[in-house]
Amino acid sequence: MLCPECVHPGVPSRSRRRIRLRIPGTVTPVVTYTLIGITVLVFLLQWIPGLGVTENFLYAPVFSLGDNSVGAPYEPWRLLTSVFLHSTGFFLHIVLNMYTLFVFGQVLETMLGRGRFLALYLIAGFGGSVAVMYLASPQTGVVGASGAIFGLLGAFLVIQRKLGGDSTQLLVLLGINLVIGFLPGMSISWQAHVGGLVTGILVGLIFANTRRRTQLTAQVLLTCAVAFGLVALVALRSPAFAG
Repeated sequence: MLCPECVHPGVPSRSRRRIRLRIPGTVTPVVTYTLIGITVLVFLLQWIPGLGVTENFLYAPVFSLGDNSVGAPYEPWRLLTSVFLHSTGFFLHIVLNMYTLFVFGQVLETMLGRGRFLALYLIAGFGGSVAVMYLASPQTGVVGASGAIFGLLGAFLVIQRKLGGDSTQLLVLLGINLVIGFLPGMSISWQAHVGGLVTGILVGLIFANTRRRTQLTAQVLLTCAVAFGLVALVALRSPAFAG
């Protein structure tokens, strides 16, 4: 779909030269399978006593604030590492996330290409953690790929609508999952869902509107701008900036 191959044979005008849309299933989704494999491996490591994988890599806003008064050092990399962790007390957490990644990841990776898909996944996951940093209680610990998954759904929604597809079912799916996150008693980080979704929509808009070969540089720069913008939001809350 958005991969760098020429398009309309017999159309000499460069202004109409676009990146060809690939048909899902024509390329092995290596990145999708790798992300699933890494996540499952990390989940297994979380069960090994003494390793402390969950404790050392989960994210809570205090790790971005460097609040030593509560024993939380400044460890901003947790914003991303937490995406590869999942709850060991709720097995369906990883099952549902990996199933969604398996379904939508294959389609999006084929459409976007491996590099764009990986960038989308990581930036959306990071965006979900940034939303947690700003919207959740400082000591709220979160784990899971839900922010990244919502980012994939947001990007897919934008791209599907750009191509003229019917997005009704996807909108219903997104709506239901967003509402569930706000229900009382649910241990779900709605902040990560919203942050990942918004980030995925932004990246999806960039990919959907920069499909011409001549727009490749703009696509890269705009995608980097989203990532750097998220990093800047983290930096604004860092001890160094505050001091």
